[in-house]
Amino acid sequence: MEFLIIILFFLVSLPIFIFFIFPRQPSSHIGFKSYPIVGSIPGLVKNRHRFLDWTVETLSRCPTQTAVFRRPGNQQFVMTANPANVEFILKTKFDSFPKGERFISLLEDFLGRGIFNSDGEMWWKQRKTASYEFSTRSLRDFVMTNVTAEINTRLVPVLSAAATSGESIDLQDILERFAFDNICKLAFNVDAACLGDDGADGVKFMRAFETAATIISQRFQSVVSYSWKIKKKLDIGSEKLLRESIVTVHKFADDIVRNRIDDQARSSNKNEDLLSRFINIEEMSSPELLRDIVISFILAGRDTTSSALSWFFWLLSKHPGVEDKIRQELHTIRARTGKRVGEVYGFEELKLMNYLHAAITESLRLYPPVPVDTMSCVEDNVLPDGTFIGKAWGISYNAYAMGRMESIWGKGCDRFEPERWIDETNGGFRGENPYKFPVFHAGPRMCLGKEMAYIQMKSIVAAVLDRFVVEVPEKERPEILLSVTLRIKGSLFARIHDRA
Repeated sequence: MEFLIIILFFLVSLPIFIFFIFPRQPSSHIGFKSYPIVGSIPGLVKNRHRFLDWTVETLSRCPTQTAVFRRPGNQQFVMTANPANVEFILKTKFDSFPKGERFISLLEDFLGRGIFNSDGEMWWKQRKTASYEFSTRSLRDFVMTNVTAEINTRLVPVLSAAATSGESIDLQDILERFAFDNICKLAFNVDAACLGDDGADGVKFMRAFETAATIISQRFQSVVSYSWKIKKKLDIGSEKLLRESIVTVHKFADDIVRNRIDDQARSSNKNEDLLSRFINIEEMSSPELLRDIVISFILAGRDTTSSALSWFFWLLSKHPGVEDKIRQELHTIRARTGKRVGEVYGFEELKLMNYLHAAITESLRLYPPVPVDTMSCVEDNVLPDGTFIGKAWGISYNAYAMGRMESIWGKGCDRFEPERWIDETNGGFRGENPYKFPVFHAGPRMCLGKEMAYIQMKSIVAAVLDRFVVEVPEKERPEILLSVTLRIKGSLFARIHDRA
């Protein structure tokens, strides 16, 4: 036992010793600093608490916004914020850059082999099924019906109660509960009622889901890549908590699958929800795969939109001029369509909200829900900027850093300016190359729920700003919690006031 303790002490102390004893590389060094034996690990240890901002600083100093992170041994890793490189790995050489077994193994305990954590035939079958369903008019109508009902019966009453009481609320928590209720209804036809008074099971699941997502993402930043495997084997520390949380997550998802299968067997009525559509496809219908699909949909439908809207409302509180322009646009649309304040907007009205679309997109540029995405390389390659990447290396594109690169967005790239998305000639929304703005991914893995996400986000923002003033006292940027998605650490406290 004493010998084991000595070995562990040596492993922990060696990187620290080298970091402080070896001569530092000159200040002109670009990229991730690398040291003998331990590679770039000391920099990660020093900056793990501010990982994203550290990567922005590092990549912005690189001539092509690409750097190599060196690990002990042959585990090299490339990180890029270069649009040409992003297009190369997501489209041009798509087959050369799968998720890879290393990435999949890190997330498999949580996501299984769902669409976000699979490659090859398993990914293609899920993608093909989902792409067909997401393209149907019936699904879009189902989205509009559900989001309208959730806004009217859950979100507005909660915010009205907060306005009446005058007490602060955790806006991030409310948005997460709303998004969870909405995706459960849309994807599984289940009323989780997390934003109501009778959703105890759903709330328990949500907390376990958040815990699992946070711990599983920490595996990617492990100083020693196998340290989490040791803790998992010994069932100690964070890995023990992860296992316990996943038990809760799996039970909730398994119950959903079982109930939906039973409903399908008892009724001849065709269900509109996404899970029912997968159940009806024989090769997709195993309970384990359906559970993985449920968890993937919850991750996509709850964590991404709630993350995006939390950061959006914080940014809006710092930019009252932007809020005024959004409200003026809503007033113009109501005047044109005859909508009254308090009526939820339909799909056609949402399409007219160009400035709101631009403001949400600008928020996504600065605070993308998935800030870093990772793949592996199956063969030696040279990226368009000349960076070599070897077989079995890892590679990430950093969407968070890309939104802050002057080389991509020009001077003022760190400012919140929705006007950069408005066409000056006609006032319409002007999109960007998805490899310059890969917030919804790009190439064959492009996000299928992009339109659905904008429908939900624009519906929520329009309904809230029509009725309420959202006052967020915290003007300094909240601390980032780097989970599977980009969350605000702790809470986003706000006061709600009825709009006069």
